[in-house]
Amino acid sequence: MNVRQLDISRRTIAVAAALIGTVSLAIGAHAALNMRALDAAKAVSTEQITGSIGHASRLALVIGNGHYPDASAPLTQSINDARALSASLRKNGFDVDMVEDATKDDMVRAVNRLKSRIKADSVVMLFFGGYGVQAGRQSYMLPVDAVIWKESDVRRNGVSIESVLEMMKEQGAKAKLVVVDASRRNPYERRFRSYSHGLAPIAAPDNALILSSNTPGKVADDVRGEHSVLVSELLNNLKTKGTAEGVFNKTRVAISRASEGDQVPSVSSSLLEDVRFNEAGG
Repeated sequence: MNVRQLDISRRTIAVAAALIGTVSLAIGAHAALNMRALDAAKAVSTEQITGSIGHASRLALVIGNGHYPDASAPLTQSINDARALSASLRKNGFDVDMVEDATKDDMVRAVNRLKSRIKADSVVMLFFGGYGVQAGRQSYMLPVDAVIWKESDVRRNGVSIESVLEMMKEQGAKAKLVVVDASRRNPYERRFRSYSHGLAPIAAPDNALILSSNTPGKVADDVRGEHSVLVSELLNNLKTKGTAEGVFNKTRVAISRASEGDQVPSVSSSLLEDVRFNEAGG
């Protein structure tokens, strides 16, 4: 083999080695990109799954009705209460659906939205601020378009709190929380003979906690201020760590003491779950 042939052979080997090196780098880079893409996909998938679970674990429907055509003045506190409570519940990990000045159709749609999102591990809360009327043995939340002249109108135009609780139970909610701020005098009084003041006792189904603004059958006097007495105290107690049952009972005691017994909120509990506020994983 002469010198020229030897030089060509060396160059051929060098070119071949360079090509092999380039191919190896390309294969390595492709594999690395695939691994990064796979890791990114896993991260997104995990985040989506975690977010889904987080959304399902704590749900709240908040309804604030203030502008009733039959009322002499709007209930401005109900709207303020709904907004402030929604903000507080979101800080406590609730996925909140808030509805203001809801018609009957609005309320039915909101309840159906809630129904579609309840899972077996869900903690579900309902808040209603506005006018409420008892008919028979049930308490009804009244929409702003309610036309009430007789007891059958209440059943037709209102939304039964008990029916919403029953829906939560049928959907398998882990725990059910209800706050009803509707024990106020309303423009529908004395329009039918069977009318009763305040709201009927709301029986707590399995694993439920219910807070109402006054003792069953009694009304709460309206007071001036940004928020109702019930929601003012509830917001204060939601800022502290503790169980839902503890928060509701502290609210009840504070209002009873401040009013010197004139307004005593009702708390009914069959809660078995340890629902907590302002604590991670509560």
